[in-house]
Amino acid sequence: MLNAPQHTRSSQARSPESKQKLLAITMGDAAGIGPEVIVKAFMEEPELLEHCFVVGEVRTLRRAAQAVHAFMRSENPVLHSLPWPVVQMEATENECPPQCIPVLELRAFDQPVPWGRVSAKAGAMAGECVAWAADAALHGDISAVVTAPLHKEALSAAGLPWSLYPGHTELLQARAAAFLNQPVQDLPVRMMLASDELRTVLVSIHLSLKEALAAVTSEQVLQTLRITHEALSLAWGRAPVIGVAGLNPHAGEGGLFGREELDIIAPAVAQACAEGIQASGPWAPDTVFMRARQTLGHPGEFDVVVAMYHDQGLIPIKYLGLDQGVNVTLGLPLVRTSPDHGTAFDLAGTGRADASSLKAAIRMAKVLAGVGLHAGVS
Repeated sequence: MLNAPQHTRSSQARSPESKQKLLAITMGDAAGIGPEVIVKAFMEEPELLEHCFVVGEVRTLRRAAQAVHAFMRSENPVLHSLPWPVVQMEATENECPPQCIPVLELRAFDQPVPWGRVSAKAGAMAGECVAWAADAALHGDISAVVTAPLHKEALSAAGLPWSLYPGHTELLQARAAAFLNQPVQDLPVRMMLASDELRTVLVSIHLSLKEALAAVTSEQVLQTLRITHEALSLAWGRAPVIGVAGLNPHAGEGGLFGREELDIIAPAVAQACAEGIQASGPWAPDTVFMRARQTLGHPGEFDVVVAMYHDQGLIPIKYLGLDQGVNVTLGLPLVRTSPDHGTAFDLAGTGRADASSLKAAIRMAKVLAGVGLHAGVS
């Protein structure tokens, strides 16, 4: 049953004959495009959304469905009805109602959240949905978690405990560490952004640039290489070929533009290679992503690039297009993916947002759940 935000360890026990576990999609920030792309995903690719349900607020999803319907009617005036009503789930018994969008409502807003505006109420609701889904996955009640985008400013405005977390990754990490009864620092995780053409894993995530530079240590780089190697080896059945980006222009040019490559990154790569990890570098950061890019007839030199900080790795991925990018959290004892875009407040309420990245995230979550990718790497 998934009709209440509590979980028990007994729910982990499933007979081989039990039905397929459901996949939870968290609603994201109610003021953003998350609810609308969820509605569109259900409508555009219903076979992909089988065994999926939404953790969120029913009225918000219904409002999103109305916005999508209005946009569709503007594009196709003969359209009269929306064939995917939003329904509230009371109990699932591992079955979702057909031809509808099933929503598990944790609680309802006292009044609708305005579109396109930072709202503490929306931030709190988004945090609650993620926390519920994480706990459900950790207890084995669901197969995976796909998170629609939340707004970091709204999450912070929501106050404690949500203001403790800069984003999804840190919140999920904290829930998993609490479940495992261990300190957060003993459960290191990494963000991987993936598309058909390029994959990159980040040494640090949501830090200021000054803090991110300080986080480039041999220990952090080596830990990133270990997590990447273990997680992708499990997913693919083979070891990934990893290219490591430098930090400085031209990867330091032999120490002329900084010694981080010589003193920090190269020793970490050498240690990783000694452990059997197929890593090389540090390579010049302005060319390593081009070398890794996979295009038709031109396989890249690397399966994945380890980037030293957030924007170094995400700018190349996002430049190639947001429609198919997927965020995967590596190192968690659960499967979590998300679309590679934000809340897009400027589009919220128009019904025009593209659901392609969310659908790609659902597709990847199902694949990863199927191979059991929930590698907690120490």
